Amino acid sequence: MENLRIIESFRDVETTEEHHGHTYSVWRALTIAILGSLCGLENVSKIHQWSTSEQVRKFLKENFAIYSVPSYVWLLELLKLIKPESLSERFTMWVSTILPESIKDLTISFDGKTFRSTGNMREYENPLHILSAHFAEIGLTVSQKTVDVKSNEIPAMRELLKLIDVKGCMVVADALHCQTETAKTVINEGGDYLLSVKDNQKTLKQDIESCIQDAELRKSMDTTTKVENNGGRIEKRTAFSTTDIEWLETRKLWMNMASIGAIRNIFTDSDGKTTEEWHYYISSRPLSADELLKYARNEWSIESMHWLLDVHFREDYSRVRDTNANQNLNIIRKAALNSIRNFKNITKSKRAFSKIMFECLLNCNALLPILNVN
Repeated sequence: MENLRIIESFRDVETTEEHHGHTYSVWRALTIAILGSLCGLENVSKIHQWSTSEQVRKFLKENFAIYSVPSYVWLLELLKLIKPESLSERFTMWVSTILPESIKDLTISFDGKTFRSTGNMREYENPLHILSAHFAEIGLTVSQKTVDVKSNEIPAMRELLKLIDVKGCMVVADALHCQTETAKTVINEGGDYLLSVKDNQKTLKQDIESCIQDAELRKSMDTTTKVENNGGRIEKRTAFSTTDIEWLETRKLWMNMASIGAIRNIFTDSDGKTTEEWHYYISSRPLSADELLKYARNEWSIESMHWLLDVHFREDYSRVRDTNANQNLNIIRKAALNSIRNFKNITKSKRAFSKIMFECLLNCNALLPILNVN
């Protein structure tokens, strides 16, 4: 059996209760779930059906020493047994082995995602909500943490910042995380921050807005404009940035604040109707307008991961009523997406995720290059 790093990384995952694997081991159940997810299978039922086919049974036996497949009910029960915190810890450790040698100047985006279906399940007092950290430029999710409600993202982000290596990176997050303590945590962990400013920091926003909206003051700022045509919808983004912030009294509350800026988005639809949005930012780096546009755009990269979870795995339609199982499946799916992204990055493949997953579904041996890529 080959040493497949992603599979081996989860071998000693902890369980919520003692389990000796007399009937079937948790690790083998986890292996089947990861492999099935790499094939794009959206739920445990489909993963189980796939794993019982003659071709897959032979593949599991030859490559993973898995000689029998548990029933669907037992497979789900084993996934419920896994401690999500333990699985997440091992996930983060595994990701650290596939990151580039230097992560300096990469962008780490933080954002939360709610399992919409769990909002209607009596087993959940609140909908399941998971905060994730994502390397924008290389498309890899590095860690995640489950929170009870969206407001609890604030302390959860600070905890994640202490768990992952952010040295030399730019940490970007939406206005919810525009908190002085969060900015301080980023700096103390060796990173820089770019935070969106909205009404939860009312005085700061008003000060930046009054400066940016002054036409004369804008003339002295660094400025750049980019235009994109997205399916007939034209988006014009103009960034303004300045390091002249000595006048800003509130800057003293934000550790290492070095620049402020704004991005004006003008959208023109196919009918010629236009809408305008302004977004305001603070950063611990003296950003140029080009850099502000780049890092602000990178903030949204995590949405592509959330989109993949919804489109390929239909996560918003999950009918699993066990909290542990839902959290573990979320981590397993991210591990599958990371594996494919890493494979695409290293091989320079332009193939879509869906095509790679479908090939794996049709031919189990297509999984091995993805699992073994160096």
